[in-house]
Amino acid sequence: PALKKKTVILITTLVIILTGLLLIMRNAGTWLVKNDQLYKADAMVMLMGSIPDRLLQTADLYQQHHASKLIIVQESMGPYQQLEARGASIISTTQQCRNAAVTLGIPADSIIILPGDARSTQQEATIIRDYLKMHSGIDTITLVTSADHTRRASMIFEKAFSAQSMKVIVQSCPSKYTSYTGKGWWKNKEGIQTVMFEYVKLINFWLFDKRKL
Repeated sequence: PALKKKTVILITTLVIILTGLLLIMRNAGTWLVKNDQLYKADAMVMLMGSIPDRLLQTADLYQQHHASKLIIVQESMGPYQQLEARGASIISTTQQCRNAAVTLGIPADSIIILPGDARSTQQEATIIRDYLKMHSGIDTITLVTSADHTRRASMIFEKAFSAQSMKVIVQSCPSKYTSYTGKGWWKNKEGIQTVMFEYVKLINFWLFDKRKL
């Protein structure tokens, strides 16, 4: 009887653990999407990367009078300076983004392009932090980015500000034009790749990059 009781307890414990793991895995994709209740912001920050979905969402927010300013950090284009040195020039991704934003109804004088040749969200966060240090009056920002990027981006920006005791409210707005929702992410290759890749980046942030901010 005692052995049977222990077996029942062991099986029950295993079932509870497995059920918990399945629930965690099921929600792993949707947890990546941070969709805050938005209040009027001093500025929107559109993160570089997947441009069309983020730009459309940013334009929608501007038309809704959510914020009067848009901040964009110049995105790295690799060895573009060597390209120009050979007499060839290309329109930067950031400049294309600005032009498209103006076409979508955001006035040119409302768009702030910050130089920085940024290669990561962390670099964007530090560049914007340094800008806000020198420009008072912006203490609430709304991050506009692709849905799967919102959780990590929000963490990075909040840590960047708190590391230097800056009281800046960070709101997260996932683009509704992103195809990713996080639901049923394990059912297709794209969903699995997106979730796994994003968690690898999150782990890297928690273990290494967080302390560099």
